Amino acid sequence: MVIDPGPLDEGHLRTVLDVAEKAGKRVALTLLTHGHPDHAEGAARFAELTGTKVRALDPALRLGDEGLGAGQVVRVGGLELVVVSTPGHTGDSLCFHLPADQAVLTGDTILGRGTTVVAHPDGRLGDYLDSLRRLRSLTVDEGVHTVLPGHGPVLEDAQGAVEFYLAHRAHRLAQIETAVENGHRSPAEVVAHVYADVDRTLWPAAELSVRAQLDYLKEHGLI
Repeated sequence: MVIDPGPLDEGHLRTVLDVAEKAGKRVALTLLTHGHPDHAEGAARFAELTGTKVRALDPALRLGDEGLGAGQVVRVGGLELVVVSTPGHTGDSLCFHLPADQAVLTGDTILGRGTTVVAHPDGRLGDYLDSLRRLRSLTVDEGVHTVLPGHGPVLEDAQGAVEFYLAHRAHRLAQIETAVENGHRSPAEVVAHVYADVDRTLWPAAELSVRAQLDYLKEHGLI
């Protein structure tokens, strides 16, 4: 199985295919963690190159009749993946649990370095926090110890990564709540105040997360 073949770049897609072929493997299925272009844009072309179906939560991304849903088990050639519903980064975000390896493929839900964006309005912070708790349960109840992220290096301390993400979100929420109390009302004002020490090129992405966090605070009557 190939998960998230990536952007629509012919050289890249053929390199992915070449890796499989050099290992003596045939690609039998393509899966998507979510629909962002850097993960999914090349899926249709990759499916054409490999003669595979594409399975995803979002019907618009699928090639074939089968989708993906929480708790489904996908088996190919002795490999078994369990679908984990993890909305928040986007509404259609999924992770894949590999029981045999005590690992989880996280797409953009957990990254190999830094933290991810809650991509407002499709991404919702309440959903994201629930998804992180779901992943924490995998580390506690299923023995998952390795995170295989969509970006960045492999993380060998899965529980530590999840706890870091939960703590980071709680810290940012507190900062944003304080910023609003101090008169910074618009998302742009909050970003300039809370993310003042962050590279400005990242501010547009930060604003998406800030909008999601402002919505969350309003929904819970905290601002």
